[in-house]
Amino acid sequence: MATSTPTKRAAPSSTSQRPAKKGHWSQGLLESMNDPNLIVESDERLVIIKDKYPKARYHFLAIPKINVPNLKALKREQSELLRYMQDQCHLLASKYPHAEFRYGYHAIPSMSQLHLHMISQDFDSPCLKTKRHWNSFNTKYFLDSEDVIRCLEERGMVVTMTPIAGEKLLDQPLKCHKCIYSPQNMPKLKQHLYKHINN
Repeated sequence: MATSTPTKRAAPSSTSQRPAKKGHWSQGLLESMNDPNLIVESDERLVIIKDKYPKARYHFLAIPKINVPNLKALKREQSELLRYMQDQCHLLASKYPHAEFRYGYHAIPSMSQLHLHMISQDFDSPCLKTKRHWNSFNTKYFLDSEDVIRCLEERGMVVTMTPIAGEKLLDQPLKCHKCIYSPQNMPKLKQHLYKHINN
């Protein structure tokens, strides 16, 4: 059939199935790793940077210096690397004793190169704008660092979720992470969050 050739050519519809082009926005972390204005800590194994678009007062990313595209690329023996990344974030957190942090990974990250989020739980930031921003850190879309390490150690791989399941989580109704309040929109949620920040 004459139409079969173009159909086969267009088969990979997801960008996750093919490498991003050089200079593509998804490669931004690789550039940020070398930006002295963003680097907070660095050693021979990893770099910790400030998130360029922080979703809270304190939002950092721990990034290994070896090439690890994402969670699915990890092997069992690399659980020690994840533990090291988490430990270094805990050390950094000790510099902010007034802040409460969570440590974790997005189940389906938008950026290439593995990165561990270290984010304060105030969520007080002008960069936190949308329901998807909120739900990416406050639903099961955000995988706790300890759970990821345990899964890798026990199963030899990190089990995440399908893109469809991820979209459902990102589209869930808004809900405060501290109480049962369910606002209609982000402005109301952000206004509500100040009650928790000030208490």
